Formats: sequence, structure tokens, C-alpha cells
Amino acid sequence: MKKLIIFTSILLCLINIVFADELLKQQGKYPDYAYMYLGPDKYEKINRKMFNFNLGLNKYAIKPVHILWSSIMPEYGIDRIQSAYRNIEYPKRLVSSLIQKDFKTSGHETVRFLTNTTLGLGGLFDPAKSIFHIEPSTEDMEQALTKCKCGCGPYVVLPVMNGTTTRGIAGKLLDTSLNPTTYVGTPVLAMVKAGLTVNRTSYMQPLIKMIESTYADPYEIARKMYALDSFIKAENLDRKEILQMPKHDELPSDINPELVKLPDLKASSEQTEDELSVAEIVKESQNGKNIDDMILKSYNANNSKLMADMILFDYNPQCPVVDSMRTALFDLPEIDKSIWNELSIWNRSFAKQIKTSSVNITPDKENYKFKYIMQKDKNAPLAIIYPSIGEGINSRHSIVWAKIFYDEGYSVAIQGSHFQWEFVKSMPDSYKPGIPTRDAEYLKTVTAKIINQLEDKHDCKFNKKTLIGTSFGALTTLFLAENESRNNTLGITKYISICPPIELVYAMKQVDKNGEEWNKNPDNLKTKAASTASKVVQLSDLKDSTKDFQIGTLPFSEEEGKLITGFIMHQKLSDLIYTLEKTPKNKPTDIYQTINNMNYQDYAEKYLLGNNINSLDELGIETSLLSISDYLQNNDNYKIYHSLDDYLVNQNQLKKLKQCCGKKTILFSNGAHLGFMYTPEFLQELKKEISLNDNDRNRLSQKQE
Repeated sequence: MKKLIIFTSILLCLINIVFADELLKQQGKYPDYAYMYLGPDKYEKINRKMFNFNLGLNKYAIKPVHILWSSIMPEYGIDRIQSAYRNIEYPKRLVSSLIQKDFKTSGHETVRFLTNTTLGLGGLFDPAKSIFHIEPSTEDMEQALTKCKCGCGPYVVLPVMNGTTTRGIAGKLLDTSLNPTTYVGTPVLAMVKAGLTVNRTSYMQPLIKMIESTYADPYEIARKMYALDSFIKAENLDRKEILQMPKHDELPSDINPELVKLPDLKASSEQTEDELSVAEIVKESQNGKNIDDMILKSYNANNSKLMADMILFDYNPQCPVVDSMRTALFDLPEIDKSIWNELSIWNRSFAKQIKTSSVNITPDKENYKFKYIMQKDKNAPLAIIYPSIGEGINSRHSIVWAKIFYDEGYSVAIQGSHFQWEFVKSMPDSYKPGIPTRDAEYLKTVTAKIINQLEDKHDCKFNKKTLIGTSFGALTTLFLAENESRNNTLGITKYISICPPIELVYAMKQVDKNGEEWNKNPDNLKTKAASTASKVVQLSDLKDSTKDFQIGTLPFSEEEGKLITGFIMHQKLSDLIYTLEKTPKNKPTDIYQTINNMNYQDYAEKYLLGNNINSLDELGIETSLLSISDYLQNNDNYKIYHSLDDYLVNQNQLKKLKQCCGKKTILFSNGAHLGFMYTPEFLQELKKEISLNDNDRNRLSQKQE
């Protein structure tokens, strides 16, 4: 113990204690969060090599052990063991909180330990939280060292361990010295300790899988995540109080509040005998009358005021950017329902039943992966999913769509976004995503190969095919529909488009505008970004742990909403540029100096202009949804869902779309960009649209019997 303390003291002397609280002022269009919290990556070369070594070690040695353990022990047992282990770690939390002079936390932790050790049967259960509502803390010795003004030191990746810093290493050594299991001596107790270690580390596998499969450069995103997580803990931003609801922001000046909030229940304009105002519809619904599923009885496309086709009741809008974040509420808890852990070979939840396959698009290029799930009747209708910009085949929303369609009797094929790094890696070197007419051609090729492979493999012929797309995927869904109307090769019978950008260049500029809002108020960005990230994590945990989770409003201000969406959208662009530039994963790179100074408009100017498109104005015409107005006017095999307060479109664009499409476009009163998908009104309307006819249902029913 004495030697450990001496070693730790020497190590701390090597840490740059005077490391500045605020690093160099951000010069890019987007913050470099890893640099902001950790400083320069001094050992990037060795770090990247060690990171890739650890991924390989995990894949071939550690993960198989976790799969075996998860297949022996049901998830409930794994959670109970983990709860007991957290209870054993009480000394490190106590000492850390005492060093920080956080006596309230040390008191709470002592009460929690005594309660859970006695009433909770040695910590297997958590009555301190469930009965006495005493929330746990995540204090450790690294947080204590931070409180003692110890700088973080350089970022390092060690064998087997996750990325950390020199302060983090010192903290882990002190944590180990305060962990009672460190002093286990007998063989039996040593085996118990090994089991506890396997159990505890198994919780890392879903995170590792997400990082490795979602991002083009897993090393950089892991570094960002560590940087944010360590700062959040050091500043105690992971406390429950952080989730307090902010005051609602006012709507942006270019949004008409009447389009976002239900108007007063008064008839305010002249109308014909067959027309109903929004106010009257609300009034009729409150009187308990059937209002034909809340669809307006008529719509006059020439009205000066754009009207909603469907009212979302009890929506409680905040602001368009935050409302768009309600896409996280679009979920189905039964997707993962199982008594077994995700890693278990016995887990047969819906998400685990979805299979992965691949098709080759370009010789000498990686195969393109897709996911699918088949009905028992292999000839059942097929639903094809095109997700939002930058989403891969593991997108949670795509799994939810798959469940919705599968329950309606469809087999399902899930593709990733064409504006995503995995798609680009499978395409010819000349391919640069972003021009819908070209994108539709590549998507058509990929979709055709997927359909052919599934039909050949299962010796079937899909009798109907429906294509559904969201956001950027919704735009290319309609361009593909227009392409197929001229040269039908896929045999798709219905196209569903949810919140397509109407003028792509306009939408691109709106994304850039929101993503660069942080620069208007850069003061204390580190704390603002970290507290916002903490809210996201806590809200996600609350959603996952609460049965029948519902929320009226999200705990984010408009500024926080723009920080979140700005980070997410730029990360997707970052992954794409990283791939287009063929950046090696195991070598140091300065590509992020370029990426952090590139927005979507810069991407368009660098990669899309040329080849008969010489300016953004020409690009705007080429990529406009209204450029295929002939198809939209003269065909009825599609349906568009949009909202009046989508910040990626404006009212004039929506009015033109409505004039062009008429009843084939449904406008919701609220929901912003994709933020209405979880509502019962939308889901009910969608299910009516995709519902199979009686003949299809009877055939499926007979097949299942």
C-alpha cells in the first residue's frame, strides 16, 4: 500500500498541474471537443495502434468470454451482481466525496451503503433508491484529484484498458487501493472476484459495438466520449438536478406561432359550408365528436394561410429544434424484450432476430451490408427502409420501422443512408453523395441487388413492395419514385416520405446555421456542452429504465438543442469526409483541422459542384423536390408527411408542395423535423396507409397457421 501511494505521488508530479482551464480559443466553425477538454493528442500514433489492438483483443478474446457469461446468467442476475459490486465500491466514493468536502454526498453514500447492505441483501438490490429515493453518485478518486487542482495530463490508450489520462491512471490506482476485493487472497474468493470483473466489464460491449459499427473513426469518437464523461463527473454534472426543465424559448422570428400552437377556439375567417377551421376541429374533438380521425374535411391550396391537415393534441411544443429531438421518443420497448442480455446466444428479441447480409456493388470494394427479417410466408409484401442522413443499418429508428411493418405482415429490408461512410466505402471512388438524381441511381442498384438476393435465397417473389424514407432518405425516396415512374425495375407499389427537405440547399444552410450558433456565445462552452451531454445521457437512462416512459416536454433550451443537433449533424459529415479522403485509421491525421472548418455548404462546394453544376443556385434547382413536380402531380403511389414547423423548410416551400401534391401530402400542426413520429395520431394514420388488403391478410394468416 505504501509503495502504491509513493508511486502515485511521483506520477502526479509528472502531470501538468497548471494545465489551463480554457485551452486555445476555437478557431474552427465547429468546436473540437476532444481538444477542448484534453488538449493536443501528443501520443496519437501509439494511441491509435493500441486502440486498434484493443479492438482486436476484445473481438477475439474478451467478447467471447462475455458472450459465454451472458448466455449462462440471465440479465436479471447480471444486474443484481453488478448492483452488489457497486455496493462494494463504497469506500472509493466515500473517500472521494470527503476529499472534495462534499459532505452531503458522503452522507448519502453512507446511508445507501448501510441500507443496501442490510435491506438490499448485500447490495443485490437498491432499496435506498427505490424506497427512500436516495440517488447513487459516481464519485471516484480521479474526481478527487481534479478537485485538488491536478491537471489531466496527456491522453493515453493502454493495453486492455480504455483510453484515459495520466490523472485517470492515478485515479484508477487509488480506486483499486480502496476496493476491498483487491485484498482477496483465497482461491475461492479470487474466482468470485474474476466473476465480478467479467460481469462488470460485460456492460462495455454494447458501447464498444456502437462505437465500432457507427463511426468511421472509432478512435476519435472514443476520445471525445472520454473527454466529455470525465469533465461531466469532475464537475458533478451527472447529478439528477441537471435535468430540471428550462423555461421555454420563444419561437424563432420566421416561424408563425399560430402554426405551432393551437389557436383560440374562435372562427376567425370566412369558410365554405364544407370547410372546417382548426379551431372548430379542436372544439368538436373536445365535445367528444368523431372528426374523421382529425383530418380536415377540406383544404383550399390557394388560401393565404397554410392549414394543418392533422392536429396533434397534447403535444406541448417548445421550439422547432428541440421538438425535432423528440424523435428519440419514437421507440417500441418490446423490440429488446428478453430475460437475456443482448450478448446472450439465447436472446431472441425482435432486434436480435434481424439478420445481416451483404451485396457487392463495386468490384474490389467492400460489400455493402444490409439487414432484413422475413415473414413465415416468404412471398409476403416487402418494406424497404431508407433512414435519415448519416444513419447506418443499426439505426434505432430503422429497427422501430421494421417492427411496425413486420407486425403489419411485411418482410423488411433495412438499408443505411447513402450519405453515410459505409455506403460510400462500397461505391466507386467517383461517388459523392448529395445530388438526389444521382443518389437515386446508386440506391436503385443497391436495392435491386438486395431484393434479388432475398428472393433467390428464400425462393420467393415479393408480391408487393413499399419504400419508406425519413428526412434526407425521404427526399431520395421520392426521386427514386420519379426514376421508377420512367423505368420501373424494382416493382415498388408505394412510396412513403416523412419530412423530406423541399429545397435541399435551403435545408443545408439551416443545418449549418444551427450548428454554428455556439460561436455567437462561446463563453463557458465547456460547461454548457458537458451539461447538455449529461442531460442527454440521463434522459436516455430514464427512458430505458422507466416502464411506459412518457414526457410532455424535453429538458433542453433552444441553445442546448442547437448544440446537440449541431454536434450530431457535423459528426455525420465528419465521418463522410473522413471516408472520402481515405484517411487511415492507424496513423496520426490532421484531417480534423479541415473537418472542423467544413460545414455542409463547404462540402457541397468542394465535392458536388462541377459536372454541369457550377453554383449553389444551380445545385438548389437540381436538388429541389419541386424539380420532379410532374411526377408529384400526376401519380398517386406516394404519401408525404410533413409538419408546419419543420425548421428545414419554410412556409412558402410547404405551400408549393401542398399545391403540387394536394391530399397526397399530410401536414401536421406540430412536430418540427421528424418530431411527430411517436405520436398516436401519426402512427394511426401511417398504419392505415400501409395496412394490407383482406386477401394479403388471409394468405398470411393461413401460412402462419
